[in-house]
Amino acid sequence: MISVTRHIALSEDEISESFVRASGPGGQNVNKVSTAVMLRFDVANSPNLPDPVKYRLARLAGSRITKDGVLILTAQEFASQLRNREAAMAMLLDLIRAASIVPKTRRATKPTYGSQLRRLDEKSHRKKIKRDRGSRSDE
Repeated sequence: MISVTRHIALSEDEISESFVRASGPGGQNVNKVSTAVMLRFDVANSPNLPDPVKYRLARLAGSRITKDGVLILTAQEFASQLRNREAAMAMLLDLIRAASIVPKTRRATKPTYGSQLRRLDEKSHRKKIKRDRGSRSDE
């Protein structure tokens, strides 16, 4: 089990990894060694994630999640396959941790009486400044 938060732990068989060739410069090994990692995690069918976390994770993942609910993460920043595996796993855990945070509900508030007065005073002040900028007919 992979511990994500205090309440969420993932089973290792829920995560699948495949290795592909990385794009970009890489010298002699770029056409021979598959160092990039494609990590797949089935969010929709995961028994270890609560439904609200699944929903927020799908929203956070954006285009990285398929219509079937499979999250696909690609890591190819390093020349080492092991470091790319660690980076992909860190990306997954960070996404799940961010999705596990429940956002605060916004409560509508009214502006205070003092803030309303200050706003109106500032408006009248600006009005006077702009009025005084114009050409005067009495001069």
